[in-house]
Amino acid sequence: MPSDVTVDLSALALTPWQVLLRLGCAMLIGAVVGTEREYTHRPAGMRTHMLVAIGACAVMTTSQMIFAQYRAYGATPDPARLSAQVITGMGFLGAGTIMKEGVSIKGLTTAASIWATACMGIAVGGGYYSVALIGAAFMMITLVVFEGLQQKMMRNHYELYQFTVQCTDLTDTLEHVNRLAEDFSAKITHIQVEGREGEVVVSFKADFSGRRSQERLDMFVAALDSGESTRGVKLERSRI
Repeated sequence: MPSDVTVDLSALALTPWQVLLRLGCAMLIGAVVGTEREYTHRPAGMRTHMLVAIGACAVMTTSQMIFAQYRAYGATPDPARLSAQVITGMGFLGAGTIMKEGVSIKGLTTAASIWATACMGIAVGGGYYSVALIGAAFMMITLVVFEGLQQKMMRNHYELYQFTVQCTDLTDTLEHVNRLAEDFSAKITHIQVEGREGEVVVSFKADFSGRRSQERLDMFVAALDSGESTRGVKLERSRI
């Protein structure tokens, strides 16, 4: 039996309008996801996500065109090789958005959104519009809807508060806060110091998770407010 098989590559040939459609769709997906990240004041916003999506789409489109061009001459280039490098490279870009503040880590969701946006761009570049659009929709549901759901689910688990303390002696106040944190089993994070017109403003987050959280919080606030160098204490419940 003959072993030669003729492969029709005409379907892989892309017109400039098809390339434009793919890049435009990728740019739109990046803009939608990036706008949500921009709105929540994350380090990677709309333009970053747009560039990631466009670049990933261009790489996948180019891979497809290279395959169609050289397959006709008997070569067997792998159309997925370039896109695989994009997925790997997104890890380095996403790592730049991850920051450590105290004992907490910020930026993981943004890093994941950059990686997922690149994947959606690859899907568009391969012509799989349904995969990209449905995937982008699920990304937005995850970022927007599940953020509120997560806060409701964890509201009773975490007792996290943002404190703002006006004081005259920074060293004494920080030592006082650390002592109170040990006495009332509170976890202190995100400490920031700012000077204002002859006084010092110290802000931090305190987690009172565990038993008798409200009682420990009340005692912590009362003791903090009675400090020798304390001039005022403000607190509000912090977002998870």
